[in-house]
Amino acid sequence: MVALSAGLQMIGTPETVAIRGDRVRPSDCGLLACKRLLDIVVAAIAVVVIAPAFALIALSIRWFDPGPILFQQTRVGRGGRRFACYKFRTMVVGSEAVLAELLERDPNARSEWEASRKLSRDPRITALGNFLRKTSLDELPQLFNVLAGDMSLVGPRPVVPDELTRYGDRVAYYLAVRPGLTGLWQVSGRNNCTYDERVALDSDYVERWGLGSDLLILFRTIPAVLKQHGSY
Repeated sequence: MVALSAGLQMIGTPETVAIRGDRVRPSDCGLLACKRLLDIVVAAIAVVVIAPAFALIALSIRWFDPGPILFQQTRVGRGGRRFACYKFRTMVVGSEAVLAELLERDPNARSEWEASRKLSRDPRITALGNFLRKTSLDELPQLFNVLAGDMSLVGPRPVVPDELTRYGDRVAYYLAVRPGLTGLWQVSGRNNCTYDERVALDSDYVERWGLGSDLLILFRTIPAVLKQHGSY
């Protein structure tokens, strides 16, 4: 909590964004405006172009596993502001109870969950959900988070509130920017990385941020998704 408080103090108000370990310089404000403009334009075009895919996935979810089409979870955004992060539902209804029961009876699964907040063999995930996750199609609704200003196209992956402590003294880096639909972690192995490596990648992204690096990550995301490396 000390690191979190220090991080929030470093950020200040949402209008003063910390980049490269210090408050944003006036010359960076124009770049940040360009980043936001890029987010809006690309996300808006993507939503229109892939609207048929949205409809097909939604119908498939309802057909194969009746229940909510979307899953929303509270995540932490820039400056510590919390928002509802959207995904296509990939888990069975009542997944929280399934997870709790698994962690209670399986020490190996519990260790894996505590280390990475992920499970390589997750009984909560439906057959369709497994496909959506491997292809990253489950994250398409986050385009609306981008349009709303909760997220950016590129940035650290959005975390749930209790994960912030895992950033330790680097939490200020995460809180400095909008979390991203894709990012350095996604194109560097995703779940094959340890959580500490993920924190290091997020911090490195903020330290070295620039529009050029954002564009490079966006282009690298396409082959990373197609190869499905580290996705589960």
